[in-house]
Amino acid sequence: MTDRTFHIITFGCQMNVADSDWLRRSLTGLGFSEAPFGEAGVYILNTCSVRDKAEHKVYSELGRIRHLTGNSPDILIGVGGCVAQQVGKKLFSRFSQVRLVFGSDGIASAPQAIDRLAHQRSLRISLLDFADQYEERDTRWSATETAPPSAFVSIMQGCDNYCAYCIVPYVRGRQRSRAPQAVLDECRALLERGTREITLLGQNVNAYGLDGGSGGASFSDLLHQVAALPGLARLRFVTAHPKDLGDDVIQAFRDLPVLASRLHLPLQSGSNRILKLMGRRYDCERFRSIVDRLRAARPGIHLSTDVIVGFPGETEEDFEQTMSFLREIGFAGSFSFAYSDRPGTKAALLPDKLDKPAKLARLARLQDWQYNYAWGILKGLVGETVTVLLEDLCPSDGQGGELWSGKEERGHSVTVRCTGPAPAKGWRGAMLPTRVTEAGMHALRGEQCGEGW
Repeated sequence: MTDRTFHIITFGCQMNVADSDWLRRSLTGLGFSEAPFGEAGVYILNTCSVRDKAEHKVYSELGRIRHLTGNSPDILIGVGGCVAQQVGKKLFSRFSQVRLVFGSDGIASAPQAIDRLAHQRSLRISLLDFADQYEERDTRWSATETAPPSAFVSIMQGCDNYCAYCIVPYVRGRQRSRAPQAVLDECRALLERGTREITLLGQNVNAYGLDGGSGGASFSDLLHQVAALPGLARLRFVTAHPKDLGDDVIQAFRDLPVLASRLHLPLQSGSNRILKLMGRRYDCERFRSIVDRLRAARPGIHLSTDVIVGFPGETEEDFEQTMSFLREIGFAGSFSFAYSDRPGTKAALLPDKLDKPAKLARLARLQDWQYNYAWGILKGLVGETVTVLLEDLCPSDGQGGELWSGKEERGHSVTVRCTGPAPAKGWRGAMLPTRVTEAGMHALRGEQCGEGW
């Protein structure tokens, strides 16, 4: 029988982070207990296949567990997420300790499968079928559990866009929206247990409801309903696709003060020719119009984005158009990557692939510019008073008070020195007025300048 201790290793996006947190709570509810790496009987890898060499990273981690445990048959490994969906049962033949493989829909049944496998050493289970509708999970909390100050709530699964470079529709399936009441119930349960900030998650959140799974509710409708919940101090959402971002969502930034002044809006390229090859279904003119309307609805909003450098056929002129567009829009942050083939996607079949040195050279130029531009934005916030949601206690620097880290309303990380009396419920989860005193390379530092609430 497998020891009923577990350790979860998470790769990739916020949706995987949210899935792993749910899996942790579910296993604990079944009588398992969390243990450090190297001391657990059950290992769960929640994987991502969006980035380059995703499979190799998973195989490397599986090899590390095998080496650590001596390939003991008492050790149970479950592999979930996108790589599991993509590779499937082949993992069984390559790694004897892998006895559970589950995809993004199969996670709903994973805790019970792990419980069963812990008692039956010879059994192997695969949960790889896509569901026709969103698979609801038990999101109830025990009476003694407290929720984190900032929490993720999934509102949908899958994607219908089939961008040329993206493997998500193949490993997460077609879009399936969650019923609004289920979303509201989960949000309400989090708020009742101490959460102050909620981030709504989906591969394309502003397409919520277009598949018919929401009972007619649009994403804008859902935003207004969540924003009205008692106890919510701040609301965010990711990721929004520019082609589906309508005026109703843009106006939510005008009408809902609880909606944070930050939006992640993936651009991918500043060249209309490359955007067409990517299958993004918008051009730079539409993107610019969205940004203008967002900034009119919420002055001071900070935007971040995704950029792919070196897409097949990208010329130096295309890249320079991207750089020019980045300078024009002025993103507060960006996630940028050199293009790499994802098996089964349209882009993998395109000609005119760039060599790796060319892609990396362009990527370095973009990231160097972005680094300096973002640092300039952070330096411009010195002297401002911001509200920080305190999440984690930091090691003391011996200068007095307690140091806490969190994020302000525009999504920037802040380390705050708390010098006044703590709120009745403690610093964790407090919304604290903070005067920004210093801008680091990636974060801010500040001093408490008011009472937490």
